[in-house]
Amino acid sequence: MFINPIDSRAREENSPLLVAEAGGCYRPASDVEILSAAELRLLARVHHGPALQTPTAVKEYLRIRMGTLPHEEFVVLYLDSHYRLLHAETLFRGTLGQTSVYPRELAIGALRHEAAAVMVAHNHPSGDPTPSRADEVLTQTLKTALAMLDIRLLDHFIVTPMQVLSLAEQGLV
Repeated sequence: MFINPIDSRAREENSPLLVAEAGGCYRPASDVEILSAAELRLLARVHHGPALQTPTAVKEYLRIRMGTLPHEEFVVLYLDSHYRLLHAETLFRGTLGQTSVYPRELAIGALRHEAAAVMVAHNHPSGDPTPSRADEVLTQTLKTALAMLDIRLLDHFIVTPMQVLSLAEQGLV
């Protein structure tokens, strides 16, 4: 898939992004193709950028990746000792209003990827980024469990289509 940002038709206001097809023809990109391309671009910035010292690029990536999902997902970003991304994965998938998270599985993944730190995120399909008491308890449980393995929990993000809330910025990590 190739989205042609240079094509003059794509630069006009209210015109679609275009995808090059075999034979050199162009067609309007679907919403899925646009979001997939944005996710890949943001993930590349996170992978190849400087050490993750601010959550801005991570927030953008997470909002694109999971902000509009109709069900809850729990995503883990495994980081090295310089906070560079080693691997990102959806660890758990839930229902419309909840997902079960098992600290043991998070620890196994962190050890498998030889992570020194992790950031976790889950989405709220309701669109309300306010952390529940269960979100706060989960954050502390994960932090404690990972600390026993000398792995830092840097942040827990709550993702909606319009906003990403950092529990670390709220003083809850």
